[in-house]
Amino acid sequence: MELEVTANRTDVLTDIHPCYQIDDFSYVLTRTPSVICIILYTFLLLLSVVTTSGNLLVIISITYFKQLHTPTNSLILSLAVADLLVGVLVFPFSMVFSLSSCLYHENIFCKVRGSFDVTLSTCSILNLCCISIDRYYAVCQPLTYRSKINHHVVMIMILLSWSGSALIGIGVMIAGLSNDKCEERCLINAVITNTIGPILSFYVPVIIMLCIYLKIFLVAQKQARSIQNTTCQSLKSRATVSKMERKATKTLATVLGVFLLCWTPFFLCMTFLPFTNNSVPVPVIETLNWLTLSNSMLNPFIYAFFYSWFRSAFRMIISGKIFQGDFANSKLH
Repeated sequence: MELEVTANRTDVLTDIHPCYQIDDFSYVLTRTPSVICIILYTFLLLLSVVTTSGNLLVIISITYFKQLHTPTNSLILSLAVADLLVGVLVFPFSMVFSLSSCLYHENIFCKVRGSFDVTLSTCSILNLCCISIDRYYAVCQPLTYRSKINHHVVMIMILLSWSGSALIGIGVMIAGLSNDKCEERCLINAVITNTIGPILSFYVPVIIMLCIYLKIFLVAQKQARSIQNTTCQSLKSRATVSKMERKATKTLATVLGVFLLCWTPFFLCMTFLPFTNNSVPVPVIETLNWLTLSNSMLNPFIYAFFYSWFRSAFRMIISGKIFQGDFANSKLH
């Protein structure tokens, strides 16, 4: 039975990962790595370090500077924690147990890697979903925003995001473990892993977010036309606040867009791959996998590009200024 499963898994691969070799039906790391393998793993290690460092900067900035203690930034903090854990946990696991090697022969470590991967990616997208809800009230219902989206509500959102993603990750792992021993239930487990899992953790939240941001875009366009006709001083002040909220929405919509660019190809491939007889080259599988993981590295750069106060916070942290005194109440520009 084990050989049959292994043979079926190799049908989806057309070649071998440059850092692996087949040894007695096992897909293991080569003992004498090639130059390509050394360059690849050096690049992936650098990617892991940048991901961890960048998200650590975001976490320190939001927790240290009181100016950044807002409901929206609390959701960004939760997203940064998920991305940080990708750099600390998923990157090392994925370097040792690559996706293509796990497709060839899925052991317990592959299932753990997959569980971390699913949990943290689901957590990221659920956090993005919560951020889109926050932006909806900020732009579309600004008068009731502070009463409806406060720190208590945000903490509930964060708790639901992490607990929901953990349940989905554990469910996928249990389905994978029972799949090795199943008989008639193999098809059910495969459906849970390859269909229901992606629908709950990716497709449904993405559709919800796209609908919310479309609504925000339409309202923002209406507000922009209203601002052009503003004459009263109080309305001008309100217009300035509206512009700030729209800028925040634009930034977070960019985060969502980058997320979709990084994750959609992978989810489409892994969803439809089991239902086709076509094999996928190892470079394609690995590239799609690492494209998804690289998304965790990009978010801090997006914040730094759009927000001057994040850039100021980053400079103060990197220069070590925050360790020379109490700058928690500093005005960030």
